[in-house]
Parts: sequence; C-alpha cells; structure tokens
Amino acid sequence: MTSSTTDVGGSTGSHDQPELKRVMGPRLLLLFIVGDILGAGVYAVTGQMAGYVGGLLWLPFLLAFVVATMTAFSYLELVTKYPAAAGAALYTHKAFGVHFLTFIVAFAVACSGITSASTSAATLSQNLYAGLEANGWSDAPSEATITLVAMAFIVLLAIINLRGVGESVKFNIVLTLVEATALCIVIGIGFSVIAQGDADMSELVDFQDGSDLGLLFAVTAATSVAFFAMVGFEDSVNMVEETKEPERIFPRTMFLGLGIAVVLYMLVAVAVISVIGPERATTIYEEGGRALVTVVDEGSDLPVEKVFPFLVVFAVANTALINMLMASRLIYGMAKQRVLPKQLGTVLPRRRTPWVAIGFTTLLAILLIWYVTSDPDSNIVINLGSTTALLLLCVFAIVNIACSVLKSKRADHDKTFFTAPVWLPPLAAVLCLYLAGPWVDRDGIVYKIAGGLMAIGVGLWLVTWLLNRVTNKDDEPPHFSDIDHMDIDPTDDPR
Repeated sequence: MTSSTTDVGGSTGSHDQPELKRVMGPRLLLLFIVGDILGAGVYAVTGQMAGYVGGLLWLPFLLAFVVATMTAFSYLELVTKYPAAAGAALYTHKAFGVHFLTFIVAFAVACSGITSASTSAATLSQNLYAGLEANGWSDAPSEATITLVAMAFIVLLAIINLRGVGESVKFNIVLTLVEATALCIVIGIGFSVIAQGDADMSELVDFQDGSDLGLLFAVTAATSVAFFAMVGFEDSVNMVEETKEPERIFPRTMFLGLGIAVVLYMLVAVAVISVIGPERATTIYEEGGRALVTVVDEGSDLPVEKVFPFLVVFAVANTALINMLMASRLIYGMAKQRVLPKQLGTVLPRRRTPWVAIGFTTLLAILLIWYVTSDPDSNIVINLGSTTALLLLCVFAIVNIACSVLKSKRADHDKTFFTAPVWLPPLAAVLCLYLAGPWVDRDGIVYKIAGGLMAIGVGLWLVTWLLNRVTNKDDEPPHFSDIDHMDIDPTDDPR
C-alpha cells in the first residue's frame, strides 16, 4: 500500500492561485491506482493470511476486494461531488461539520501512513537480508539487526524527505512495473509447478486452521489482514484536481485498478498453495514479509531467488517513502490549520520542506519499530500491518457513513454524477466496522498502538487549543478554517 501527499485544507476555491495542471488521463490514473494498491501489502501479509486459512489463501483477498470495492463506491460518489484534494477529511467535514471528528480522521490517515511505512521498513529489512543470504553475502541476521536496519531506513527516508522529493507519475509507472514483475515471477513459478503436474488443485479448497479459530473467524481475521494489501485506491481521490474529466474517468478506472490488483493477488495465492501446499502454508505465518521469497526459493531451480528479494526491496522502499511524505505533509497541513501546534508547521528556509513535521513522523515510526520489537513474541510486520488496516477500516467506515449522510443533503444539479446505490454505503460501513472489531484475531499490541497514536493526536489537539487561548485569547477549539470556506460547486466544468 502507498499514499499520496494530501493537503488537509484542499482548495479554497479562490481564484488568486493558479489551479493544478490536469495531466492525468485514464491510463496514467490506472497505473497510479494499480501501483498504489500493489505497494508493500501483498509482500508483507501473505504469510500471516496463510497461517489463518491454509489452502483458502485466495478467499480473504477476494473478500477484501469486495469490501474495498463497496467502499470505493462511496469514495467515487464523494470525489465526483467534491472534486478537491482533501480526501476523507473533506468528506467527513461536509457530512458532519464537526472539526474534532475531521481532525481525528485526518490524524488517523496520517498515522496509517506512519504504521504502513514502518511495516514497509521491516519488510525491506527482512528481504534485504534474504537477498544477501541467497547470494552468499551474509549470514542469517539477528532480530536486533533486522530492527536496526529498519530504523536506519526510516532515518534515510527522513533525509530524503528533508531534501525535498517531487512525486512523479512517470516514476510511479516504473515502480508499478517492478511490483507487477515481482508478483508475476511468483505467479509464473506457481503455474510452472501446476503445468508439471506437481500441484494438487484440490488443495485450494483445503482449509487448514492454523489459528484454531474455526472457519468463520479464521477467514474474518485473514480478510482483515488482506485489507492492508487492498488499500491505496482511496489515495487516488487526492489526484482529482490533476485528472482530466475526473467525473467521467474516475469510476471505471478505479474499479479496473481494483480488479487488476485482486486478480494478481488471487493468482499469487494460487501459486503459493501450488508450490508449498496448505499445510506448509500455515507454517510460514512467522516469516511475515519473507513469505513470497520462501515460495520463490522452494518452487524454482532457477537463480531467480537471488534477484527476487531485491525486487521486493525496491517495491517496498518507495511505498515507505511515499507514506512518510504523506504523513509529514498531513501533519504540516494540520499545523498550518492550527489544529496541531504551529511549531509542527516549521519549514526549512532553503529546502522549503516541513522539517519539524518530518522529524515528528520519523520519531513516531522509530518508536513504533522499537516498541513492537521490544516484545520477543511480537512480529513487527504482522502487528504494524494489522494496525494500518485497523486505522483505515475505521476511516473507511466513517467515509461510508458520510456518503449516506450526504445523500440526504444532496441538492439537484444539472450534471449527472456517479451515485452509489442507497443501500451500499451503510452495508460497507457495517462490514468495515465488523473487520475492525475486537472479535478479529489481532494481537493486543495492535489496539495499544492504534489507541496510543490517537491519544497522542488528541493530546496535541488539546495542547493546541490551550496555546491558541493563551496566545490569541481564542476560546474556540482548533478548527479547519480552509475547509469551512471550501465552496465546491460540482456543476463547474473541471477541465
């Protein structure tokens, strides 16, 4: 999963500033969405999912796709109604008008970027050493070494972020091709095994309960995990102001992107079970981010296992970078809106990068990695990936509810926009909340991490309120002034 940089304030509708250039047509938008979804998720969580369901590994991907697609209906209705780059925070504010709730949603999205980047850093570290081992360049590293490399990578991302990184759609195309190539290698190995008659296809419906939860709750837990691999489509709404005719091309492009991703994921699942079988699949649970490397290593006599880990490293590295870019810019945007301490909005004079926000998000990521790995029984990839999914499931539930609320408030317009069926957003909200519920088999540390991050946000919000009262004698709680004045007329020609 990756995330694009988001401005909480969005566009104020002022004509004093030039509009963003609309450069993305359907092909570039499709590559952006597919690349955004593929990201690090499938590399990080496949082993954990297999540990729950064995041969039914393909099913959680399919169910996560269904829930994600239902949520995409809500995003599509809202992005064509409010074509501004503020995403979930804008939709929440338009529906409820509660600044604190808008803040919680925006901060949760920022935190999901930090946990996702931390997951990617751990996955990168594991696969880097897998590649070094495969080529005989290193012995098996200790857990402490894996942790230190992950932390060092987060620091490296901060240095790159401080220098300033321009996001390029063309670079995203290269990334997408690398990610797809790595997955196609896994798929190719799996189908080679099938073609040679060495796979038992009946194993694809062989449920192996590696978690002792029973079929329903094992599939539920695996689907919640799989959701981490399906997110990313929602980030494309932040590109709406740079997309040509968004109300026309967004719906079909987003659905096509989701479809391509789930087909690749399900084929990967088939390949994994074909190569190692359902019983072995349940034992790669603890291998986390190295599960696909294990499949490549065991399924092919070719030296592809010497290269594959480095393809994974490349794919997850950019995922982590984009997520840290997004998180730091969101924190910066909230500081500029005075809903977080204004010091977090401090910019380097020469580089013009938000150095305090970058330092804050980097520190949170490092502390997360340290906290999770301080428990010897905790798996960093599994727990931080689960935290990302939990945060985004809650955000998606709110977006689905917001879509339902805004349906009743919607005025008539001359143009016809994308509309989700009336019953779909409430159902999607219920499913998102179900997958986020405590009955899902998550480690308790996941809820501690998510709760702790949100507590930090609320604490900073309260500090900001007190500082505003002291310095400005302002009794009002922190609020998003730009969103308050964001008047978006969906009947305006967006071209």
